[in-house]
Amino acid sequence: MNSAPHIGANDAWKSGYTGKGITVAVVDTGADYTHPDLAHAFGEYKGYDFVDNDNDPQETPKGDPRGEETAHGTHVSGTVAANGEIKGIAPDATLLAYRVLGPGGSGSTENVIAGVERAVQDGADIMNLSLGSSFNYPDDALSIALDWAMAEGVVAVTSNGNAGPDNWTVGTPGTSREAISVGATQLPFNVYNSKISTSEGVNYPSAKVQGFPSDEAILALNGKEYEFVHVGLGGPSDFEGKDLTGKIALISRGDFAFVDKATNAKKAGAVGAIIYNNVAGEHADVPGMDVPTIKTTLEDGKKLLAELEKGNNKVTFNIEFSHKVGEMMADFSSRGPVVKTWMVKPDVSAPGVNIVSTVPTHDPSNPHGYAAYQGTSMASPHVAGASALLLQAHPNWSVQDVKAALMNTAENLIDPATGEDYPHNTQGAGSIRVLDAINAKTLVTPGSHSFGVFYKDKGKQVEKQHFTIKNLSNERKSYSFEVKFDGNPNGIKVITSNNLKVNANKSQNVNLNVQVDAGKLQPGYYEGTIVISDGEQTFDVSTILFVKEPDYPRVSGMDVTLGSDGPTAIEAYFQGGAEVVDLFVYLSNKDGEPLAYLGDIGVYENIPAGFQTFEWDGTLNDGFKLPKGYYYNVYAYATYDGITSLAGANFLNE
Repeated sequence: MNSAPHIGANDAWKSGYTGKGITVAVVDTGADYTHPDLAHAFGEYKGYDFVDNDNDPQETPKGDPRGEETAHGTHVSGTVAANGEIKGIAPDATLLAYRVLGPGGSGSTENVIAGVERAVQDGADIMNLSLGSSFNYPDDALSIALDWAMAEGVVAVTSNGNAGPDNWTVGTPGTSREAISVGATQLPFNVYNSKISTSEGVNYPSAKVQGFPSDEAILALNGKEYEFVHVGLGGPSDFEGKDLTGKIALISRGDFAFVDKATNAKKAGAVGAIIYNNVAGEHADVPGMDVPTIKTTLEDGKKLLAELEKGNNKVTFNIEFSHKVGEMMADFSSRGPVVKTWMVKPDVSAPGVNIVSTVPTHDPSNPHGYAAYQGTSMASPHVAGASALLLQAHPNWSVQDVKAALMNTAENLIDPATGEDYPHNTQGAGSIRVLDAINAKTLVTPGSHSFGVFYKDKGKQVEKQHFTIKNLSNERKSYSFEVKFDGNPNGIKVITSNNLKVNANKSQNVNLNVQVDAGKLQPGYYEGTIVISDGEQTFDVSTILFVKEPDYPRVSGMDVTLGSDGPTAIEAYFQGGAEVVDLFVYLSNKDGEPLAYLGDIGVYENIPAGFQTFEWDGTLNDGFKLPKGYYYNVYAYATYDGITSLAGANFLNE
């Protein structure tokens, strides 16, 4: 309801573009094709289920003996093409669902790739993959599969990952060379200050607004007194036998996601929640909570509990508007660059916080299910839907034309914390604007460039790139170029044409040379922008280069292989190899939080690049063998060329 108008989808609908005649494949957990908002989009052939190997790609229902229910693919499908109580970005598009992830949302790479292949064979125009792994690796099988899908003429759109905000956190298939990788933004929102009070003289200085469903809902608490009830960790069972109607739920952090705590409070009849931390410090803001939620520190939480003990069970709220924040990148959104290709990722961004879309109910008497989710999984289908509108408007556009139009017309986003542009590897080209992309009269491909790594200590090193300018107008255009690197570093010089004339409805290549004197530059990563102008409009093309060895993670993608008698091996990916790898173990909880150091496994030297396996039976180097029935974290410190990285894997020794 909010994100579609923000990116201009409503304006595209008014111009006659609704996705009609375009088929979008959703490669995910399946889809509830019976949902009243989605039924119109599915024909007799609904897709395929690679988990159960049949033609029924329905979501895993609640209570299924095989495992946990799913709703993810239905939510994604609704963002693409819902048309009922809510509208997706392309409400008249046709959907195909491919169930490649089974109960609990788990599945195999083989099934995902099979879904990609089947979507191409079934004639999809666009495919959306809101899924992925932590591997920052462009030659992963799934990334290669999306490259091939693009080569077959299918627009492949995928989420960039939810491991931000650090660089190098993009995971496959967001690492694909060709697919459109999407980062997540938060829509503009109002910020409110809050104070809470109970008995006179008891202060709660840490109280802040954590999240709320609407401005009206948070302001409705202002100046009013409510009874508050402690409900422990805020799980469903914690509310049983307690009257929360019209009251405030006091909840401890832990065990359940913040959004689930707020949802459980709403289901119990609460009008708001206060969530106190379970450790020292402040916990995260979570926009879009189901009830207005205030957060406090553990210290202030203990004060509230003490008040309840004394019988002081009333709390008053003072809520005041502070300021408005524009569209901003979500902290969780994964960042680039991509290891090996050194590409900018994401390519574009789209709304991915507090996105309300369709979910299954599996109840014919109450089929209208909706929920608010967040993640780059929610951002990606915005771009898939936008691509459907573009293809309806321009049926002869290539996949690269669609990608270029979205990138060239994206709106640059400003980090409110710094007042400066977000880095390219945070926002990509920016937040998509659908109607601007439809109306583009110039396309610049590719929409971003990497010049790679410059190692030469003495003298100048020159690397060449080229891009293509396509003039879609009916008149000859003259283009000028300017290349800027952040901070105008001494030692980088870019040589390109001063101007270029391109005839109407024609394309022309532009050569670009970059000359780097690495000896005059500090090692690191340098961002630049190629500004292209036709005299009326400008188009920004992101570019990056590296001086000396990049600071990519030396180890990633760790996993522990388990047999009937416990661990059998440790696997990890080493992009450039490692001079030294130190493996060690911590006792942990089920969420992977380390509790206590247990000991070392061993130190290994001269590890080759690529995936490596270390045989291990669960014994530490002092002879202690990990007992069964506990969770553990295995960690690796890997060092290469003076840079050390840490990666880990959590497992239950059953």
